[in-house]
Amino acid sequence: MEEIQLNVQIREKVGKEGSRAVRKEDRIPAIVYGGEKEPTSIKVDRRSFERIERAHHGESIVLHLNVMDGEKKLRDYATLIKETQYHPVSDQITHIDFIRISLDEEIEVNVPVVARGDAIGVKDGGSLDHHLWELNITCLPMKIPKNLEADVTELKIGDAVYVKDIVLPEGVTTDHDPEDIIISVVPPMKEEEEASAEEGDASEEPEVTKEKPKEAALGDAPAAKEKKEG
Repeated sequence: MEEIQLNVQIREKVGKEGSRAVRKEDRIPAIVYGGEKEPTSIKVDRRSFERIERAHHGESIVLHLNVMDGEKKLRDYATLIKETQYHPVSDQITHIDFIRISLDEEIEVNVPVVARGDAIGVKDGGSLDHHLWELNITCLPMKIPKNLEADVTELKIGDAVYVKDIVLPEGVTTDHDPEDIIISVVPPMKEEEEASAEEGDASEEPEVTKEKPKEAALGDAPAAKEKKEG
């Protein structure tokens, strides 16, 4: 995996007012956690970070932060992005949390799982159903794969790819249940609806025919009328 370099600046003012001032500079307020050191408040150039985010969307990437005070480099950290916060309306990034890591120690991360190939079952009218979109793995930071591939080429309707079918790169492991389904091929919607309808018909109770109410005897109504008139 490529280690991406990113220059960041020390952020002296913290809190809401400090964050607001940083955003006016077209920078993103951020903080670096982890390790034995105290958290470091920084600010990140918005355009530089958004460029990286677009190029590596959905990936777990190692960002090497060069912490600067003006033109002077104070320290550097190998980090992962822990959380990115967005504005609820504009969807603009409002804050980033980084976590320090050691390049010599294994870490746990989530990696996307992508389907590879054209499934036989899809050509026959079925559709791919993704049960797991990502897999939790353990490896050294520089061994983190961009994604994991699930080969669906030979899948017929009703077949599936399981965790145990995924070929993990060297040095990468997962604690996921090997019998968990990642992707399956499901029947066409029409067939599913027909099968559901047949099950429903079989479970319906037999219709009970109610007895038709007896008609009133001739003369009853007039008799009641005479009584009223009398």
